[in-house]
Amino acid sequence: MILLLSAGALVVGESRGAERPNFIVIIADDVGWNDLGCYGHPHVQTPRFDRMAKEGLLFRQAFLTCSSCSPSRCSIVTGRYPHSTGASELHMPLPGGQTVFAGLLKQAGYYTASAGKWHLGEAPRKNFDRIEGGRPSGCEKWIDVLRERPRDKPFFFWFASTDAHRGYKKNIIPRPHERADVVVPPFIPDAPEARDDLALYYDEVSRLDSYSGKVLDELRAQGVDKETMVIFLSDNGRPFPRCKTTVYDSGVRTPFIVWWPGRIGAGQVTDSLVSSVDIAPTICELAGVPRPASFQGVSFAKVLQQPQHEVREYAFAEHNWHDYQAFERGVRSARYLYIRNGLPHLPGTPPADAVRSPTYAVMQARRQAGELKANQRGCFVTPRPSEELYDIDADPHSLNNLVNSQAHAKQLAKMRRVLQAWTARTGDSMPKSPTPDWFHREKGTRLPDVQGKRGDPAGGE
Repeated sequence: MILLLSAGALVVGESRGAERPNFIVIIADDVGWNDLGCYGHPHVQTPRFDRMAKEGLLFRQAFLTCSSCSPSRCSIVTGRYPHSTGASELHMPLPGGQTVFAGLLKQAGYYTASAGKWHLGEAPRKNFDRIEGGRPSGCEKWIDVLRERPRDKPFFFWFASTDAHRGYKKNIIPRPHERADVVVPPFIPDAPEARDDLALYYDEVSRLDSYSGKVLDELRAQGVDKETMVIFLSDNGRPFPRCKTTVYDSGVRTPFIVWWPGRIGAGQVTDSLVSSVDIAPTICELAGVPRPASFQGVSFAKVLQQPQHEVREYAFAEHNWHDYQAFERGVRSARYLYIRNGLPHLPGTPPADAVRSPTYAVMQARRQAGELKANQRGCFVTPRPSEELYDIDADPHSLNNLVNSQAHAKQLAKMRRVLQAWTARTGDSMPKSPTPDWFHREKGTRLPDVQGKRGDPAGGE
């Protein structure tokens, strides 16, 4: 069989039909890592995710390879960094030559399905037996897919929400969040408009929570919960200034919970560093599917039984074009974050839909009035520093750049070397002809010369 329990450990062996484990990946759209109750938020309504963490394993140091929707998703399904997938920028379709781990499972006899947001392009569709959409949350078909699956095959499901992507509507959950429920990060002004904006975002997080809980309940109802590993994560950070489309923790750190009753210990927490590029090799290992040479991540299967086990020392992230020209790279250790800005003459403008948000309007108004605090000006500063270094233990919001600190000179040199080695190892480089801005950086409106180009003309996916 593929999965044996031996002395409390997961052991991978030969595959044999129905004894193979099932897998579900639930992927949120634009949800920040600490906007769940189980990650310390005092008021957001996420009782199902909190239960999932109480019954499973919560990762406190999980990171994405990109802070932009489609490049992040393409990275997950291929086990490769965005610049290696051929889909490094927003709305770039994944090329047909890329190996998708769902296809490897399908070839090995798994029934594979996707339900909800797609955003991968046409070529990867061949890797799935069934593909369903879903609006407005992207979760509407999840339970149908679970119930209508063939019962004689193990399964892999890619359940992709559109929550909590902009735009927002009021009263989508029974008890909408209020201003008093909001925790405003220090890089955003604590204004009524920003609180209202964040409260509507919380509502979408809570709606996603309710659908995710239905998935766990359905697995129990079918009696396959102990045979199914469920992973929950986001594709990038919350769609607010200095979050999504950055390589700060607010952009690429993700909630990450693994739920597998009876196979992993309940209520456990790990500080083991993992990356979203590690999901593909982990699932393939647990399924007994040979690892292809294309994978660039590492398996964290051992962490599921030994939460103190470490599989990597560094996690790497990138930000390429997303509505606006950009090129940033980041490397994260357990304590430090190092960033290299390839285009420091450009400001760190958030996605176009965030530029059009009430929160950004407040920031622009206060900036014009000279009332925007120093730690809230990052989206407007030019030139930006070409390098940034942060001690996350002392400075969790990355507000104090230590690049010029003599006390951190050795750490800076080390992080430079680590990033350079990764750049060389993965073949990363600055595009010779970078994609230009498609949207106005202050208004978020589409520029007149981008008609007919790839992607959503509204911007901000």
